[in-house]
Amino acid sequence: MTQIWPIHGGIHPAENKQQSMALPLGDIPLPPTLILPLNQHLGAPAEPCVAVGDLVRTGQMIAEAIGPFSAALHASSSGRVIAIEDRPLPHPSGMHGPCIVIETDGRDQWVELTPCDDYKSLELTALVEKIRRAGIAGMGGAGFPTAIKMAPKANQPIHTLILNGTECEPYITADDRLMRDRPADVIAGAKLMAHLLGEPKNILIGIEDNKPEAIAALQTAAQGSRVNIVVFPTKYPSGGEKQLIQIVTGKEVPSGKIPADIGIVVQNVGTAVAAWRAVALGEPLIARTTTVVGEALEIQRNIEVRLGTPIGHVLAAHGFDAAKVSRLIMGGPMMGFTLETAEVPVVKTTNCILAPSKKELPAPPPAQACIRCGLCAEACPASLLPQQLYWYARAAEHDKLEAYNLFDCIECGACSYVCPSSIPLVQYYRAAKGDIREARTDKIKSDRSRERFAFRQERIARAELEKEAKRVERAKAAALAKEKMAAQKAAAETGQKPAPQVPSADPVAAAIANAKKAQQAQQLAPQAQREKLERQLSSAQSRLELTQQKLAGAQSEEQAEKFRAAIKGAELKLQEAQQKLEDFDQQPNADANATTDPVAAAIARAQAKMNMAPDEKLKANITSLQTRVAKAQEKLAQAKADNAPTVDALQLGVDKLAQKLTEAEQALAAASTVLAPSPASPAEQDAATIAIERAKAKAEAMAAMSDDEKLRQQVESLQARLLKAQEKLASAEAEASPHVDALKTAAEKLEAKLAETQSKLENA
Repeated sequence: MTQIWPIHGGIHPAENKQQSMALPLGDIPLPPTLILPLNQHLGAPAEPCVAVGDLVRTGQMIAEAIGPFSAALHASSSGRVIAIEDRPLPHPSGMHGPCIVIETDGRDQWVELTPCDDYKSLELTALVEKIRRAGIAGMGGAGFPTAIKMAPKANQPIHTLILNGTECEPYITADDRLMRDRPADVIAGAKLMAHLLGEPKNILIGIEDNKPEAIAALQTAAQGSRVNIVVFPTKYPSGGEKQLIQIVTGKEVPSGKIPADIGIVVQNVGTAVAAWRAVALGEPLIARTTTVVGEALEIQRNIEVRLGTPIGHVLAAHGFDAAKVSRLIMGGPMMGFTLETAEVPVVKTTNCILAPSKKELPAPPPAQACIRCGLCAEACPASLLPQQLYWYARAAEHDKLEAYNLFDCIECGACSYVCPSSIPLVQYYRAAKGDIREARTDKIKSDRSRERFAFRQERIARAELEKEAKRVERAKAAALAKEKMAAQKAAAETGQKPAPQVPSADPVAAAIANAKKAQQAQQLAPQAQREKLERQLSSAQSRLELTQQKLAGAQSEEQAEKFRAAIKGAELKLQEAQQKLEDFDQQPNADANATTDPVAAAIARAQAKMNMAPDEKLKANITSLQTRVAKAQEKLAQAKADNAPTVDALQLGVDKLAQKLTEAEQALAAASTVLAPSPASPAEQDAATIAIERAKAKAEAMAAMSDDEKLRQQVESLQARLLKAQEKLASAEAEASPHVDALKTAAEKLEAKLAETQSKLENA
């Protein structure tokens, strides 16, 4: 005999199960119209695949599952689709939702089915897809898509399969009748699910001891199989998923986790039978066993009813007396909800229709003040503190509700049942859960809006800065061109040769500064550049592999779509990194450039630029512009071929470059007729030569110095610079210049650098 474990709390309400078990399983006539809601399960609603006016047959798919957390929908009988519109739904709020309405033709003509004699010959993915396309969802009341549970993640190995035949709520006997009448189908469903889960070590069917006939039938059907029937004492709510796991295995599901996280899968016995019929017989889910009970009915029994049948039609077939009923309830008296109208249909999760009389189930008395008796905490099967949750729910303190594990509440109603003040505690918890979910959704939307706004502001600011920088550059270029034209005009009027254009900055000083920068950036030498490109390539490969792994573990279609987009971006980054590395390897004399003296190269470039005649400068500028125009025209042609949105911008760039090229050619022609090339004067060449020699000598002297001598020279240089900076700061403060803060910051930085260098010198 399998060991069983007790659970915390629980109650023993009157069972009232004998009323509906006096008669065998029955049927009722087809209704004139079937109302099939698109969302009869947890997750996304199904998407209609029929239109108004279409003729459909029994078992034909009329709505497809959208995404993994969804279930397909099938026609419960043959007929014509007369509407796809919002109708009242079986929901505690009385909400309306999209439904497919079928006018039945009375013939009940089935589509051709595809049975499977040996499901073990099929791939597991094909079997799961059969269950998914058959629209199977949890029939114990939760409505969780069965295909999701039958395909657990790779990191969730399943060692125990439990079929829930507890049916602990009063009045409901649908599963009891199913287990009595079709025990072989229940065992076959258990074997099918075990096959899909990789043959777990334990296959259990949990059932309370108040169902002796069902227990005997299952034990007989399970002989010779690995299925174990576990019988335990009757107690409400032992049929809760987490409570049943604790009873038959002794394990507890941690807060915020699901049973698969501890290697267990739980399915309702009705769900197992529906899954087996979908695979073995090819039947989609179009009907279910439902308990119809209550003193307001002449006939109380279990029936096999088609999905979409209006509740009013079911009640009329059982002698309903509207004058006697206190209220209509879908589900049991503990976890069910009151129906606003009898026009709502039977759905996949409808296990009971309760029509009690006013005497049988009177209206609850008005709620009184909480007396803090603590009975609710003693009865709670989830070991929560219902009293504290009640106060926090009334005060809308969502953070404290979550801290006290509100979402672990299974809404069994045990706390409300024992409350001497008749406080509807479960209603408070349901409302609080809805508010928290809505707040989470609003926060996600708000965060996305804030991110979009910040990105837009950044983009606008960046565009403004770019526009301002271009405007300044255009103003500078225009001023230089104006000065140049004025000088040429004056030279033409006087007949004198214009003085050579003197660079605005000392070329030797600029060359030395560039050389120092080159020396300080040795990490950018060709070898270091190649290592950097290799690191970028390795990083891009790692990002791509990580994103592909995330795609493989995606739990929803939305996540998968995001990961697929991220993979495309990572592949582009990888291609870009590979291209950069290939381009670098194809550069000529890459190794030779690594040994080139950056000081000498910079000085040589500066000297060549200084000695260049004006017409040579113009020719060099024309050559550069011709190359740029050719490249711009290639980009423009490619953009036109791709019909890209940047065609206008590229055309404008080509026109501007062409205009600049024309102006440069005109300037060269004018210089050729008016001016003769004039190299720099001997005095200028001598000054440059002296400066270059001085720079070389200084560089050689620095190379020959020891470390402490270099530090001493740096200290002297910093002291001189600091003295000049302090003089400028004092002068700016005396003149109340707006640059005082900038000069003060520069002086402070020099002081800090001087102190740091002096410390290094002392240590040396």
